[in-house]
Amino acid sequence: MILRYASFGPRSLPGLRSPSSYIRPVLTPRYQPRWIPKPTPRAWESTTTGEGKTGHIDAAPNEAILWIDNLFPLKLSGLLRAPWKSPDQDLSELMKRFENSTLGVLDPINMVKRAIPKEAPVKVTEILPRLKDGGAFVKFTYPADVSAKEIEAIVSKYLQEKPVRPFFSPWRGVQAGLVQGIPWLEDLHRFPKDRLRVEFVPKNPGEEAVELSQETLYSLFRRYGKIAEITSQPWDSKVLPRYAYVDFASVRDAILARNCLHGFVVPEELGGGKLGTRLRMSYEQRARPHRVWEWMSNHPRIVIPILVALLTGLTVIIFDPIRSFFVKAHVTGKFRLSNSRLYRWLRQQTSDILLFKREKSEQAGLNTIWTHRKDLIDQIQKWLMETAETFIVVQGPRGSGKKELVLEQSLKGRSNVLVIDCKPIVEARGESATIKQMASAVGYRPIFSYANSISSMVDLAVQSTTGVKAGFSETLESQLQKILQTTAAALTDIGVSNRNKNDPDASLPADAYLEAHPEKRPVVVIDNFLHKGDSNTIVYDKISEWAAALVQSNIAHVIFLTNDTSYSKSLSKALPDRIFRQVALGDLSLDVAKRFVLGHISTLEEQAEATKDSGDGNEKQSKRPALPDLSELDECIGTLGGRLTDLEFLARRLLAGQNPKQAVAEITEQSASEILKMFLLPGKATDDGEHKWSAEQAWYLIKSLSSAEALRYNEVLLHGTFANSTSAPEPESALEGLANAELITVKSNNGRPGLITAGKPVYQAAFKLLARDPVLAAKMDLAVLGELAKVEAKTIEKVEAELALLGGLPKQPAQMSGRLAYLLSKLESSQKKIDGYEKEMGALKKVLSSQS
Repeated sequence: MILRYASFGPRSLPGLRSPSSYIRPVLTPRYQPRWIPKPTPRAWESTTTGEGKTGHIDAAPNEAILWIDNLFPLKLSGLLRAPWKSPDQDLSELMKRFENSTLGVLDPINMVKRAIPKEAPVKVTEILPRLKDGGAFVKFTYPADVSAKEIEAIVSKYLQEKPVRPFFSPWRGVQAGLVQGIPWLEDLHRFPKDRLRVEFVPKNPGEEAVELSQETLYSLFRRYGKIAEITSQPWDSKVLPRYAYVDFASVRDAILARNCLHGFVVPEELGGGKLGTRLRMSYEQRARPHRVWEWMSNHPRIVIPILVALLTGLTVIIFDPIRSFFVKAHVTGKFRLSNSRLYRWLRQQTSDILLFKREKSEQAGLNTIWTHRKDLIDQIQKWLMETAETFIVVQGPRGSGKKELVLEQSLKGRSNVLVIDCKPIVEARGESATIKQMASAVGYRPIFSYANSISSMVDLAVQSTTGVKAGFSETLESQLQKILQTTAAALTDIGVSNRNKNDPDASLPADAYLEAHPEKRPVVVIDNFLHKGDSNTIVYDKISEWAAALVQSNIAHVIFLTNDTSYSKSLSKALPDRIFRQVALGDLSLDVAKRFVLGHISTLEEQAEATKDSGDGNEKQSKRPALPDLSELDECIGTLGGRLTDLEFLARRLLAGQNPKQAVAEITEQSASEILKMFLLPGKATDDGEHKWSAEQAWYLIKSLSSAEALRYNEVLLHGTFANSTSAPEPESALEGLANAELITVKSNNGRPGLITAGKPVYQAAFKLLARDPVLAAKMDLAVLGELAKVEAKTIEKVEAELALLGGLPKQPAQMSGRLAYLLSKLESSQKKIDGYEKEMGALKKVLSSQS
């Protein structure tokens, strides 16, 4: 048996000993002592790229190479990624540290020594560590009577019997394999993977290579470790050279196989063809099977609803408590600056300095009205103390003081009041803006109004690709429903928040407790209900349904403020079996209106005097004009009527120095201009999609009401301008639209429409002013006559068509004489009307051509 060196350490290996100028003897039992000169290059200086940095290792006769695996942790391969350093330098420093190490058995070089049994007839000549692969190539010589495979078997058996385990891998020991090919020692940034791409190339250039079968590949590679899968190249693939994938269960097994078989020539007896086939191997990243993702992408009809449910649940868990908190804060005014003690103290201390002019003047003028309407205020307050599952509706024209009556008088000193103004909600453009306005009205935040548009696009994309609606987007109806439901829950919590544990009914449920204590319920005031009632009806429907749920569940009192006289149609859908508690506000009486104007003027005078006194006698103060003679005030108030906004406008003009007649004349002219702009200009017809009436119908009412205070409702419907209109064919809808626009007021008689009057008292005078304008009257009368002439022309056309049909009969039976007489008389009547219209139109055209 050939014995090994007497001393085997890092410095005893020829390629790893430190540089020196002397040579050391090596003693072997078989051979005489001989001197081995130190090689010029150090082993670690070429370990990364091979001898001479060619990327290959040469082996002389009777010389072989073993690959010793699992000497270094694979994680150290990251050291080679540093682009500013040479891998050779890193490895050189690492090997110097290994050489000077005092770790004993943990030293990689010592592990190489322990991996080769002492009885093996080998002589190690060089060690080439491969940090990237986690092992080292060991070049050795062996006697001629022993083959390299026998030495491999001896080493492998020894490692199985006495495994050598490094400290970083206690479960997997060091393994060894005989290098049968030509290993490629590259220093590229290619790191080991568990998949090998095995290419079949010819032994020599120009020759043919044979694609090995999976059985042949298995027999070649299985000895190096467990194989998970072998995948051959598709038969129709045009990629050359031909290849196959060998997937190992472990990266270490793939490293061992590549370093041992790279460049191996498969002979003919193993299936390599007559000329032999060379194996060229490289690592490849294996595409990991994403089974969960594949299942999810293949079952969208199951996954998408589950995702929607999860997102909805997450939203409810996270955002609903936050939104409920903000709704409560909005209703109770918890974070409102005006409710803070500091603000109230500052306002009290500075009330004499900062004269809140507008508030004082308005309050002084309204005190007269509140005294006049004290019974209505007491009635509303009494209703709020009762348990009744119905609405309180305050109806009145614009400027009648509905909002001030409810908020400043009936609910004065009452906390927990929620005001929802329908006007900005209905006038918002687009669904996102509508949702945003509704959320702002109730304090619902955070609100992601833009998310609905994004969700709609995502839902459309999913539906177009999978054929299933994802359900990410929500309709406007569902979004409003969610906001109102959250608000209802917050109102319930507010109602029972002050419940004392010692109360005898403290154990009652929330609805029963609020039913027993109606005074503790919050109050919801819905302002401008049915503003532009024909547009965005879904908002009004949802609000009325929500309000019905509030009163039926005893959560809150609900008060509706509306200008529309037909509010019962909309509210009856939500509460069909309830009678509403109604308060109708009209114009003030002349006596109350006069007191309102005088009180307003006196308050403004007091504020002006206070402002002048606070100026410390500054002569630059502008002198206010003296008050005019108010002897004509009674007559002017009779013309102006009892509308609050008009009376306040009159008081300010009087304070500015105008006399009552001049102020009323200017107010009347301004109202006439508004009527002309809103109702009589061209284009105010049903063509714009907003109005249901025509300018001719509006003019007929203006002209008729200028000479009469009231018109009979049915008489107006029978007039040709309404009954036979071509631009607004529904007369009742036209009158309803004009009433909603406040040009007229429809008064009921026994529950049915009876009389038509002007929308405002001042409109009566404005109608007379417009009717006295000859040019305007001629222009509008010409349009009305033209409309009536068109109606009669259509009648004549129908009669002529029927007469032509009857004249085409072969015989004229005696029974047709009555019909013919009727048609002829109708034709004559229509023609006479057209002749009369033409004469009137001719006279009106002369007026238009002669006057400016």
